Amino acid sequence: MNKAVFLDRDGVINPLIYNTETCEYESPHFPEDFSIYPYVLKSLQLLKSLGFITIIISNQPSYAKGKTSLENIKTIENMLYMFSEENGRLIDEYYYCYHHPEGIIPEYTQKCQCRKPGTLFIEEAIKKNGLNIKECYLIGDQDTDIQCGINIGINTIKIHNKHSIEKSGRETANITVTNLYEAAIEIKKLQENKGE
Repeated sequence: MNKAVFLDRDGVINPLIYNTETCEYESPHFPEDFSIYPYVLKSLQLLKSLGFITIIISNQPSYAKGKTSLENIKTIENMLYMFSEENGRLIDEYYYCYHHPEGIIPEYTQKCQCRKPGTLFIEEAIKKNGLNIKECYLIGDQDTDIQCGINIGINTIKIHNKHSIEKSGRETANITVTNLYEAAIEIKKLQENKGE
């Protein structure tokens, strides 16, 4: 069976952006606000070298909430896709949930199973790729990420992001680190301990 690392995007792959209207750090709403942390390249390269399938699992409710356009969200998604492709396809699959239960765009306002901590996307990826969940990891910076991993029984790694503090702290991950590269190193150590 195969193994995978499930990655939250905002706060893990790219910085959160301060929204002056809500006074909170949120996902980037415009392409010009999107950037990738400098250590992401070596982090993903390490995970791929260890034989992991890499999968983005991300809640993206900003369009549902009326904060940006769906076109902006798709453009940002494509920017990450191009980064991956230009560096040898570092990310294998992408799952984005655009819903929110308190949205203002009717067709995207719903309580769904794909929005973390719901596990629908992970369930789909497990079936599609023949994954052994005991050999998988979920990396995220918020409680919804960790709860998602716990709900389905995957090893969880929490990234301590100072801009996510208000949305984290209630769920306990298996491992806590400060960034994605540290998470990749921890996974490497665990793989070595298993003799793989």
